Amino acid sequence: MAMTDTYASQEPDRSHIDSTQGPLVLEFGAPWCGYCKAAQPLIAKAFASHEDVPHIKIEDGKGRPLGRSFRVKLWPSLIFIRDGREVSRLVRPDDAEAIRKELAQLVSAGA
Repeated sequence: MAMTDTYASQEPDRSHIDSTQGPLVLEFGAPWCGYCKAAQPLIAKAFASHEDVPHIKIEDGKGRPLGRSFRVKLWPSLIFIRDGREVSRLVRPDDAEAIRKELAQLVSAGA
């Protein structure tokens, strides 16, 4: 699965996320968010060398339980998950290399 370009129409349940096996990246944001728009080329560049890592882009906001369960406060927030547990996060990333490093660590953690 490559990087996802569009926000999921429905967010997955936390229990689904918690039961995933292997690496997963959740991206919380909103389509109208300037910070989110600015980060998209950086995220795409980082994922270009990690196309095998699943990526779920979730539109976040008031009343959205998944974002609250991860205590997301600023967008975009990238949550790096391995076997259902958060291993790291980046909030408002402004460097593709930082994202790429987190992806590489996420992948190597399972090797």
